[in-house]
Amino acid sequence: MLLALESSCDETSVAVVHNGFVLANGVASQIKLHAEYGGVVPELATREHLRNLLPIARAALRTASGAPESVGAGQSALALAQFDAIAATTGPGLPQALMIGARAAQAMAFALRKPFFGIHHHEAHLYSPWIAPEAAGGQPGIAQTSLLRADFSRFQPNVSLIVSGGHTMLVFVEAELKHHLLGNTVDDAAGECFDKVAKLMGLPYPGGPKLDALAEQGDPRAFDFPRPMLRELHHDFSFSGLKTSVRYFLRDQPFILDDPDRVRDLCASVRAAIVDVLVTKTVRAAKRLGVACVTASGGVTCNRALRRQLAESCAEQGLLLRLADKSLCTDNAAMVGILAERKLKHHLPPSSLDEEVKPSWPIAPSRVPGM
Repeated sequence: MLLALESSCDETSVAVVHNGFVLANGVASQIKLHAEYGGVVPELATREHLRNLLPIARAALRTASGAPESVGAGQSALALAQFDAIAATTGPGLPQALMIGARAAQAMAFALRKPFFGIHHHEAHLYSPWIAPEAAGGQPGIAQTSLLRADFSRFQPNVSLIVSGGHTMLVFVEAELKHHLLGNTVDDAAGECFDKVAKLMGLPYPGGPKLDALAEQGDPRAFDFPRPMLRELHHDFSFSGLKTSVRYFLRDQPFILDDPDRVRDLCASVRAAIVDVLVTKTVRAAKRLGVACVTASGGVTCNRALRRQLAESCAEQGLLLRLADKSLCTDNAAMVGILAERKLKHHLPPSSLDEEVKPSWPIAPSRVPGM
């Protein structure tokens, strides 16, 4: 039984994990708070983590124990002493935000004399595609409802695409808990490009999902935007040039924003350019490495076109595709707890109770030789 905390950016999350089952995964979003500013304000995010952490933790304990919402935290059937380990995201992320979850988890681990696992946020994303809804029948003490469960019995080497507002990377996951960075973004991440283009178009924050929704009714072939680094054989990404191209396009043709149909076409064309790059480079990396499986996670993995095109391309190439459940694409503590559980079960040493947060923590120190 593990308790996991996540506070790397603007979502406070607490999860309870038991033998691969996610018994609770509470998330408090701060989207409305930061919408006024058009982006995440670190000081406000930190303050909200302080405000939300205890209520979310208490609710997670109630949910995991099957207790009704009216039951107080002190009366919950699930007590902190029952946990075998405590985990928290310690990087990368906003420094002060990371400290809220990490210090709380370290304090609990110290008070309970339990091991503490400091978890790499992106590494946790690597394993989120292996967590899926499953009926919990037969599990002692678990209600007969559909729960998220991590199943590593069919785990196989895979190329994993992690794509979010701040990061776009390809990782070769050679085996459980063994991975190598293939490529990273050299400037803007895909999610950042979506959000910045949406802002140029005057769409409300967060812009990426709004752009995706409008693109569903648009023509992706209406405008021809560049596909940065699409033909490059390396696995890095770059989306700043695409963003700049859209900026100049709107500068020269501002009247397009007054036509709802053309706005939808613009959204669809920008989305098509970003998704083409992500899918092509991901599938190409899998074929070059000779792996039979592709996984994808991170907030941008909620994008409908990305999910469709990845599925189509993988099917054409005979690749198995595992997409993170939409509830686990954005920041969450469930994936943190699952990864900590895997580390515990593989007898990896816990982290130090005085470990510092690592805002710029790289996912891997080196690339795969020869790639």
